[in-house]
Amino acid sequence: MNIVITGSLGNIGKPLTKLLVAKGHQVTVISSKPERISGIKALGAIPAIGSIKDTKFLAETFTGADAVYLMEAWEGIGNLFDQDIDFMEEFKKIANNYVQAVQKSGVTKIIHLSSIGAHSDQGTGSLLVHHHVENILRTLPENVSIKFIRPVGFFSNIYRWLPMIMSQGVITQSYGGNQKEPWVSPYDIASTISYEMEQTFNGRTVQYVASDEVSPNDIAQALGQAIGNNDLQWKVISSKELLDQMLSAGINEWIANGMVAMQKAQGNGSLYEDFYLHKPKLGETKLKDFAKEFAEVYHIQKHSK
Repeated sequence: MNIVITGSLGNIGKPLTKLLVAKGHQVTVISSKPERISGIKALGAIPAIGSIKDTKFLAETFTGADAVYLMEAWEGIGNLFDQDIDFMEEFKKIANNYVQAVQKSGVTKIIHLSSIGAHSDQGTGSLLVHHHVENILRTLPENVSIKFIRPVGFFSNIYRWLPMIMSQGVITQSYGGNQKEPWVSPYDIASTISYEMEQTFNGRTVQYVASDEVSPNDIAQALGQAIGNNDLQWKVISSKELLDQMLSAGINEWIANGMVAMQKAQGNGSLYEDFYLHKPKLGETKLKDFAKEFAEVYHIQKHSK
């Protein structure tokens, strides 16, 4: 198959490209960074350098493809500390760009990376953007089949807590305890997408992806043991305190409020209601596997200081 993927060589794009190339597919990787050209070619893929904000570029790149993988990255939209960015509107613009490019190119098989929480228009915080993006993509003609892939929280997002763990020896969030919730590895997401590329496309489908089910305390214990700090704890603070901390750090106000609302939904379990109605088979990568990877990064950074 001739497959085009967005997302460059990120946490999902790189392993996905490797998997698809290994299966013998012709893979074109869209990236906004010319410096990625050599890395893309090294994987046996074709680089297409341009912006997902450029509809003409997208349409030209999609033309002739058997299937296209679409995603929107927060980092690709802008800095989370930029107070002037309207993230909701930017996500909607990219979704509309995709709609126009898909229609102009004639491609009829789409896999879209959505998110947990996309099922609802309320109570999911900043994840609401994915609900709107899915609805925009659903406006495509009926002959365009779309597989919506909804991963849960990424293990790799835990790296955002690395400075906190290194400087304070604690994980601080507005929810916690022993209630288990699903987490996912980007490797399992890539594996799922790679598999689905070769399966039948029929209408509009939704599939959740998860790797493990662990509690906040499980995470603190596993990371602590991996880095040699058995005292590492997951500390719970109030939503107001977390919000004040993020706003004081200069995080975009909409993002900060959205994070607090999302954590509330995680804590009361409402974020996962639809997930558990359609629970997938868990992937291969478990918390213990991620903890080993995390420890390697932790020690590299620790010794570099």
